[in-house]
Amino acid sequence: MKRIAVLTSGGDAPGMNAAIRAVVRAGIHQDWQVKGVLNGYAGLVSGAMRPLGLRDVGGILWRGGTFLGSARCLDFKTEAGRQQAVDALAAQGVDALVVIGGNGSQTGAHMLSQMGVPVVGIASTIDNDLLGTDMTIGATTALNIALEAIDRLKTTASSHRRAFLVEVMGRDCGYLALAAAIAGGAECVVIPEVETRPEEVAAAVHEAYMRGKPHALVVVAEGAKFDAAEIARHFVDNKADLGFGVRTTILGHVQRGGNPGAYDRLLASRLGVAAVDCLVRGEFGVLVGLRGHTIGTTPLDEIAGRTKPLGPELLRIAPILQA
Repeated sequence: MKRIAVLTSGGDAPGMNAAIRAVVRAGIHQDWQVKGVLNGYAGLVSGAMRPLGLRDVGGILWRGGTFLGSARCLDFKTEAGRQQAVDALAAQGVDALVVIGGNGSQTGAHMLSQMGVPVVGIASTIDNDLLGTDMTIGATTALNIALEAIDRLKTTASSHRRAFLVEVMGRDCGYLALAAAIAGGAECVVIPEVETRPEEVAAAVHEAYMRGKPHALVVVAEGAKFDAAEIARHFVDNKADLGFGVRTTILGHVQRGGNPGAYDRLLASRLGVAAVDCLVRGEFGVLVGLRGHTIGTTPLDEIAGRTKPLGPELLRIAPILQA
């Protein structure tokens, strides 16, 4: 193998740059040439690549987002578009591809693998819903950002005896909301995986008031059946007896921005080197991820089109700790 390429796809996640850096430096350590694909699969289809050397990835370890860029690509969803991507790799003499991203990105990697492209995936998404890994790049930093906001809001909530509805990211997966609720001491959590009606949220808030608490906190995943705005509207429309005044805060994309923490920098570095190790030993069509304390691989055909369910332990302890 003489030349490899690396791309980032899907939503940006803190630590993606650290993973790119690790792939580039590990590849150069093997005396390979490394190319960076610009703007994800869109750049792959159009053949937008640039050489990456040691200095090109210097100073990006601590930066959030992805300096290679990421973009949606409708063309890649077609067979003709994917063939165009394969042809672009061949035209630039690329022998193998490393794909850094979440579920959609790894599904794309699997499609390329089925077309004969040597591919290795790296698990990266703040949702932490990717099979084949206990933790994904970006999830820990995003959780810490959400938790810092929750801690700050609890200070204000206690000062003014209010309840806060805090909406965090999680369109299809409630990991961030569930983990933030447990770590932030929330009275209630609302996630896509478990339907929680506004009446139940109101009861939890009122119970906190009756116990003499100076505040109440509800963490809501954006993809829940009833999001924060709907819950707040229900409170108003039904003149819910909560005891507290209610405020709503939607954290949004702020959770995806910012510098990656130490854990994500280290995880990204380990997974980036592990991906190149796979290429060295000829192990293709796999995702590298964290299993316990070690790095392992999972075939992409076991991952494509599937998501990891929430951990049963977190689901079990959340209501216990909310009491």
